[in-house]
Amino acid sequence: MKKSFKALNIKCGGCANTVTQALLKDFGEVEVDLEQSPRVVTLEIKDEEHEKLFRKKMRGLGYPMDDEELGAFTSTGLKAKSFVSCAVGKMNQE
Repeated sequence: MKKSFKALNIKCGGCANTVTQALLKDFGEVEVDLEQSPRVVTLEIKDEEHEKLFRKKMRGLGYPMDDEELGAFTSTGLKAKSFVSCAVGKMNQE
């Protein structure tokens, strides 16, 4: 079933490229809507475990969901991770 999630720290096409490439193997086609804020990521989710995997992978890239409780320290660390993920995504776009 297709499901949409609001993701934090996604700023640009580089971020979106990182997300789509990182999730391709486990989730197939992934859409990132850069017109909305927070950004919306839509993909095929099979079950609860599949959703947990998605959330774990996104957080690992520095892009947590907007419904996650984050402390200030964790939030800052994830933002730093997202900058690196964004840079990688920009380099891989070219």
